[in-house]
Amino acid sequence: MNTPLDDQGGPLSGLRILELGHFIAAPFCTRVLADLGADVIKVEPPGRGDPVRSWGIIPEGETASVWWSVHGRNKRSITADLKKPEGIALVKRLIAEVDAVVENFKPGQLASWGLGPRDMTAVNPDVIVVQVSGYGQTGPGHNRAAFGVIGEAVGGLRHLTGYPPEVSELPPVRTGISIGDSVAGLYGAIGLLAALFEKGKGRGTPGRRIDVALTESILSLLEGCLPEYGATGAVRQPTGSTLPTNAPSNAYPTADGRWFLIAANSNALFRRLCGAMGRPELADDPRYADNPSRVKHAAELDAAISHWTTGLTLDEVAAQVEAADVPCSRIYDIADIAADPQFLDRGMVRRVADPRLGEVLHPGVVPAMTGGPAGGVRWAGPDVGAHTDEVLAELLGMAPDEIDALKKEGVL
Repeated sequence: MNTPLDDQGGPLSGLRILELGHFIAAPFCTRVLADLGADVIKVEPPGRGDPVRSWGIIPEGETASVWWSVHGRNKRSITADLKKPEGIALVKRLIAEVDAVVENFKPGQLASWGLGPRDMTAVNPDVIVVQVSGYGQTGPGHNRAAFGVIGEAVGGLRHLTGYPPEVSELPPVRTGISIGDSVAGLYGAIGLLAALFEKGKGRGTPGRRIDVALTESILSLLEGCLPEYGATGAVRQPTGSTLPTNAPSNAYPTADGRWFLIAANSNALFRRLCGAMGRPELADDPRYADNPSRVKHAAELDAAISHWTTGLTLDEVAAQVEAADVPCSRIYDIADIAADPQFLDRGMVRRVADPRLGEVLHPGVVPAMTGGPAGGVRWAGPDVGAHTDEVLAELLGMAPDEIDALKKEGVL
């Protein structure tokens, strides 16, 4: 678990990205790419930086949250005031030196400042531009404001999270994180890598733009919901802790007041579960002969499984179901994750030295890769503008007195 900062490169070493992002979606996209070795240069407003620096728990005496340690990791932070002509001019010079730009401003905002995709390709015809927004860059609703939670609502996910109306009148629940932003960020990374592959094959299109919408990113996750509606008119409804497509797959109560997840939704798995329960006859019951039959009679089946689990503690249920090699688990909280031997062995829980906070726990890099440098955590989220002098000197050849003059003018 005591993993030092990993200063080796990764498969994306040599890729340089300029991040004109704030809050979550674009910064998450670039963090994924930076973890894999890309050189991400994050442009932040002078002084305050990205607003997300103030999100989450902020230790006493600090001005940035613990989350920032992860959210900004592996990136170089520079400052530039995009509301000043000098700041725009500086960023255009940087665009000429990078492979891609990732942004998530409201559609048209950067263009109004002179930093739209056409302005970018004017200074760098080969630059790939990734744009993440609520509804996309086109269409009648493209200029509507949105955050991840709006993408989750419009994309159909929020409708499915919760219990049926007859069970609870509470509103559909959130997932507990801004999953809409993160999913859109991942699609942004996929789009950027696809464009790079295209370019590497000599088929690159000058001015290639990647247009990612929060709403569409979530919609793409909804499995069979859309084709089912198109074919039958059926509107999938929330089903609590179950899914309407397979059974048994649910959270079951235990004698010590806890919940245990069991997913025995193939015929072979179901038969093994029945053996673990001491109810082998259930596997031969016509009501449970195959998955469609089990789904049809899921309520009765869940009642039978719950009757068994409520007579045992969580540990006792776990021992018997695991021995039967049926997918199962207690529900982890973050403390469970931090102590989990599997996560620890694979480096998914890492101790990282943060200059502000001391030792901080970070999630590892996904995906794990073999056969060469796989990326890693090279440094924690930096202070606002920590790399301004370094980047401007390295990429633009600016002298210290030039940089200092821009700082005095409030440009940096």
